[in-house]
Amino acid sequence: MSITKYEVFLKVVELGSLTKAADVLGFTQSGISHTISSLEMEFGFSLLVRNRSGVKLTVNGEQVVQPIREILKWNEQLKQQVADIHGLETGTITIGTFTSVSVHWLPGMIKEFRKEYPYIEFKLMEGGYLEIEQWIEAGVVDCGFISLPTRDKFEVFPLKQDRMLAILSQEHPLSKAPYMPLAQMAYEDFIIQKAGSDYDARRVFERAGIQPNIKFTAGDDYAIIAMVENGLGISVLPEMVISRQNHNVAMLELEERSFRSLGIAVHSMKYASPATRRFLKHVQVWLKDYSE
Repeated sequence: MSITKYEVFLKVVELGSLTKAADVLGFTQSGISHTISSLEMEFGFSLLVRNRSGVKLTVNGEQVVQPIREILKWNEQLKQQVADIHGLETGTITIGTFTSVSVHWLPGMIKEFRKEYPYIEFKLMEGGYLEIEQWIEAGVVDCGFISLPTRDKFEVFPLKQDRMLAILSQEHPLSKAPYMPLAQMAYEDFIIQKAGSDYDARRVFERAGIQPNIKFTAGDDYAIIAMVENGLGISVLPEMVISRQNHNVAMLELEERSFRSLGIAVHSMKYASPATRRFLKHVQVWLKDYSE
């Protein structure tokens, strides 16, 4: 069995295309096709169905994806452990993240981390809270930033309390108010994040006993801000999303202060790679220094 074949197979599954996988991996398309065919011969059954729109997993293929991911994960950990014994910190860390963390934290975190461990590479996967939780559980990422509380089975490191703020257009009648009355939000057109990314706003409503009048759903925080700027409704977003950006919106404290609790989680520290364990420690130290 070849680790390279497994890597090729997972890249084809991830991208849904032999051609795209060939471009990313530096193979020819025929080379990718031959590798998949060779793996199918080893297993004795088809893994992929090919059609004009790309490729998708067969029923049998779906059953072997997770074990193959686990094999590659353990292979990566073995390589890092051997390198660690030799005193060479190498490897790849795959991180589940969302926009505000990617913009405000990760560039600085990674820059400082690479000063000490220049040979460790990073792969970032952006998604909503639900997607990141699923990636952690499935072993697709080594660790992930999440909004707490999260799944009990994870090992979690709390990081920051991020204030939730109401955002309104500058022309809104309440734009100059000292705070946003919670009861009023039930009567406003509301713009919310897509399902799986909307935990924080919904917790605000649940605590206040409010049923929001949701008019729009958007998958990107900055798209929501642009919609608010244009008077399409109001929203509630974390302060970190809005800070250090030149947005033409009014930001109001909520009548009852509310926060999202950010953390970073792994499925198990026991099985985390040496590089991932180092990065988790670094994140906590970096954030403490960043906040001071």
